Amino acid sequence: MDTVPAPAAGELLYRDATEADVEQLVALVESAYRGVFSRVGWTTEADLLEGQRTDSQGVLDIIRGEGSRLLMAERDGELIACCQLDHRGDHAYFGMFAVRPGLQGGGVGRRVIAEAERLAVEEWGVGAMHMTVISAREELIAWYERRGYRRTGETTPFPYGDERFGLPLRDDLAFELLVKPIG
Repeated sequence: MDTVPAPAAGELLYRDATEADVEQLVALVESAYRGVFSRVGWTTEADLLEGQRTDSQGVLDIIRGEGSRLLMAERDGELIACCQLDHRGDHAYFGMFAVRPGLQGGGVGRRVIAEAERLAVEEWGVGAMHMTVISAREELIAWYERRGYRRTGETTPFPYGDERFGLPLRDDLAFELLVKPIG
């Protein structure tokens, strides 16, 4: 019988989220994007949005969704990052990306996005990764551009009035599609 060696201390271990992980995933995503604690990292949206970034039902929908997965990155048994991957025909969609605020800027995000791209190609055979980012998030978009993503100029309106996505503090929010060839 083959055994898989335990990860070395400090090494990232990836696994798909289960329903038992929902509450800790919601807490991670909220901490990375909303509220005072999010300001510890650089991915905060606290100047653009208040309220929630996600909720238990939204996370469950991803976990249960056909062609969808919520990838968790753990270090020494602790959740430190996550991302959503959806298979959408010839491409994959990358979303709900969060890294624990105190660990942002240390390379965890680069490693998680590289793993997500690898999985999308290996498991689904897709040729591109798509994502949407709030267009006002110039610093975040620049980070994705340094990883090979390109702005398309294609935008969709922010869902004003739907509190599941937060309470906007500005009236000019929109999502821009970013694309990267990966296959």
